[in-house]
Amino acid sequence: MGQAFNGPSPFPSPFDLDDDATYRDWRAWKLACGPASTDDITVVVADPRALTSAEREALLDRIARANVALYRSPVQADDKDLPRRLGAQLGMTRLDANWLADEDGISSIAISARSDGRGGFIPYTDRPIRWHTDGYYHPAERRIHGMILHCVRPARSGGVNALIDHERAYIALRDASPAHVRALMQPDAMTIPVRRDDTGEGGVARPAQTGPVFSVDAVDGSLHMRYTARTRSIEWKDDPPTRAAVTQLEALLAGDAPWILRTRLAPGMGIVGHNVLHDRTGFEDDPAAPRLLYRARFLDRAALPTVPPWRP
Repeated sequence: MGQAFNGPSPFPSPFDLDDDATYRDWRAWKLACGPASTDDITVVVADPRALTSAEREALLDRIARANVALYRSPVQADDKDLPRRLGAQLGMTRLDANWLADEDGISSIAISARSDGRGGFIPYTDRPIRWHTDGYYHPAERRIHGMILHCVRPARSGGVNALIDHERAYIALRDASPAHVRALMQPDAMTIPVRRDDTGEGGVARPAQTGPVFSVDAVDGSLHMRYTARTRSIEWKDDPPTRAAVTQLEALLAGDAPWILRTRLAPGMGIVGHNVLHDRTGFEDDPAAPRLLYRARFLDRAALPTVPPWRP
């Protein structure tokens, strides 16, 4: 795979709206190598905590092409350190210690009572979760670039995850109209309103965050997406281009494009890669063996090659 990015990319950007030639080269590669099913991004590994060289290269290959990979393993132990160890092998080491995570920075995703501070948040319920990228409410300096979701125990039924490579969503929007992408790259395209604390005293638990949906990383030239389909936690810029772009994006997410991949994680399985669009169906839990997943969110991307694979 070559060496990882360690400075500004020396290559033209396919995400430059004024560089159609580079975009077309990248688009052709992306469409040619994109996965047709979850089988195309799945890697069987013996132990995610200690990848072989071939397993590591296979995972990085899938992430380079689709921004996400799935792994299957026979490891069904309740090992909370597994996501951290797996991430480190792929170049993701800076954990996002969000306030709902455990002290080690890893989140235990299970149904929680409202009284424990997590139960009011949808990931800790059995309700469906709409399309989003992780950390859409974070400031720019805390953007979530990498993520791992490891399954210890699935629900009795339901709990299916859907995945969309955010670069495929970008292509669909740009092909429909570059104006859609331009609107969603505005620095004030999307605002997440302030969240008040629950003390009743009007304190601020999280300030409002305003920023773009699509942005290009200044260091490695990668595309980042910040999005949520929730309506109660979002304010869109009120201008015609933004409204048209959001409508187009919502239509894409509600469709049945072949690049929308769906999987139900089994014990020992996981999702690993960049911060792609994802959702989750509702589920029915088993009280005797409740659903448990471990989630790690990273400020790093995976250690992909210095020379992008789509370059000649």
